[in-house]
Order: sequence, then structure tokens, then C-alpha cells
Amino acid sequence: MALPDWTVYLLCIASVCGGFYICRVSKCARISAWKNSRIGKLMARTEKPLFWIAYSLYTRTKLGYVFHKRQMKKARERYPAGHSKTQPTIINGIKIIPVPILLDNYSYVVIDTASNMAVVVDPADPQPVQACLEEEGVALQAVLCTHKHWDHSGGNRALKRRYGSCRVYGNAMDNIPGLTHPLSDKDTIDFGTRLHFRAFYTPGHTVGHVIYLLDGRAIGGPSSLFSGDLVFLSGCGRMFEGNASTMLSSLDTVGSLSDETLLWPGHEYAEDNLLFAAEVEPCNVVREQKLQWVLQQRGQRLCTCPSTLAEEKQYNPFLRCHSQDLHRALGLQQKQDEDWTSYRARVLEELRRRKDIYKDR
Repeated sequence: MALPDWTVYLLCIASVCGGFYICRVSKCARISAWKNSRIGKLMARTEKPLFWIAYSLYTRTKLGYVFHKRQMKKARERYPAGHSKTQPTIINGIKIIPVPILLDNYSYVVIDTASNMAVVVDPADPQPVQACLEEEGVALQAVLCTHKHWDHSGGNRALKRRYGSCRVYGNAMDNIPGLTHPLSDKDTIDFGTRLHFRAFYTPGHTVGHVIYLLDGRAIGGPSSLFSGDLVFLSGCGRMFEGNASTMLSSLDTVGSLSDETLLWPGHEYAEDNLLFAAEVEPCNVVREQKLQWVLQQRGQRLCTCPSTLAEEKQYNPFLRCHSQDLHRALGLQQKQDEDWTSYRARVLEELRRRKDIYKDR
């Protein structure tokens, strides 16, 4: 996950709130480094007390929503038609429409064309989502929210007000705005006879993050995974509220799904992620082929969704923590007394560390 824009806006507030605490717990050398560093690099270091003050303000107070509204306004002005050009994917009467929102997020409208029934995944900006629903002439049944961050949940309440019978699903541990139907791991959600979702509990990015799998068996096609900020094309989310072991378990959940599953991530990060993957696996031919395709797509501002899990398992380094080629590229070896799962978690932690540094260049 890229450095969140909200950290920049909350820096001044966090500095005031946390300055006294930082002075008490930091040594002089660290204070000097803090004063001389750039804002982006400072806030990217998630072990810093200042980051956690800003993060708490963003996720637990109304200030977070205020800054989210500011971001919506800026994005609408910068990209009146959305940051990317998208087109629907239709699978035997089920239409999946990526809706570009904010600067690089995607919401998804999923429609059963036979019944004109729709659900929406992560409607952070309700305006373009509502415009899509009205253009398609469909009735919104539910919001499926992956996690609490405003760039995924910011439109929940507005859509609930606009569509009175709309239900809002998510994990109660994540304090989802407008939540009406709390979910647990592997809960199923059915809409009519063809839209069958299963929620998987995948903590790590946040404590209550969930992903949603649309079962393809009911429509005679591939399943679709709406992964929020857990997995992107060739990437994964930052571990804001979990450690590497927790995130590895969540990524293993994705890895256990069918190779034919379509991946619909929460952000347009494909180009950046594949460029990073080139640094850690420069000899990966499949990755290079995918990068060339993505560069062509992004050169025309075209959406890169969906990929498939079969593809991701070949070039996404965060799903390849078992790969000996990756281990060699990272210069890591399994210790004599280290079990396989712990070793893979250490590989993941090193990958995530390198990605964070890569983003700060």
C-alpha cells in the first residue's frame, strides 16, 4: 500500500498531540533525525510514535472523515471522469464494473442483469458509485466493505441513506462506518439465486480486514475475489495492524483459492508493483511480460483489472514467499531451527521492508 495521503494532512495535528510524548521517549539523535527528515519518509516509518498518533486520528476520529472528504474533492477536480478508463466484465449475465475513485482506488459494482440486483464493494466515494447504479438502472442491495479505512468505506453511510434497504457488511472488529451486518470468517452472503459471496477474515493490513469471493459455480464461470488492500496486482498491503505471520496467513488464504479466480484489487498499483518485483526477481520472465502489458495499458490510462490468481502466483512476490528463486534474490536462507512457516514469514517481512523503502525513494 502506498503512503496514505491522509498522513500528510494530519502531520501538524499529530505533531502537536505527540510532540511532548516523542520528546520524552526519543533520544536526542532520533529527535534530530526527525527534524531533518522529509514528511513522507517520516510518516512511512510506521514504528514512529508520530505515525501512530496520526493513524489513530485518521481511523478513530471524525478528523479522518474530514480529510477523506478533502481527498474526494481534490480527486474529482483532478480526474472528473475518474483516474482510469474502465469497462465492465460480463460473466454469463453477471456484470462487474470497476469504478475509479479518488486518486487510485477502485470500487466495484456487481450486477445480476437478470434481476437488476446490485451490490457494491468498497464505495469510498458515493458520487461516482451512485452515478453508475443509476446509469445501469439497478437497485442496490448491499455494500460489501473490506476494511475501515476511509478510502474504502467513506461512502457507506451516504449510500445507506440513499438506498434505505441497503445493508452494510463487514467485520465488527474494524469499526466499519454504517455497519448493519457483522461478518465472521467464511460467512456466506446470498443475493437472489446467482450472487453468492463468501467472506474470508484476512487481518494484517487492519485488524478486521476481510475479502469477498463471488462464487463462480452459480453462474458457470470463474470466481471473483474482491481483495481490498490485502492483495493487488503483484503486490500486497502494508501491515498497519498485524505482523508478518498474520499477513502471511491471510495471503495463504488467497493462495489456496482456485487459479482461475479473477482478482479485483482495491487500488491501481500495477505499474509500481511490477517495477518493484523486477528489483527482487529480475529474471522472472512472466513478470516482465506482464509489466510490458501494464505499461501499455497505463500509457492509455486503462484499468489493469482483473488479473488471475494463476498469474499472480507466477509474478507477485508476496504470494511467492515459498520460492527458492526469491529466497536467493533476497539473500535469505532458512535457519537450522526455523520451521517453514516462520521462514516464509521472515521472507514476507523482508519483502515488505524493501517495498516500503522502494516507495520512499
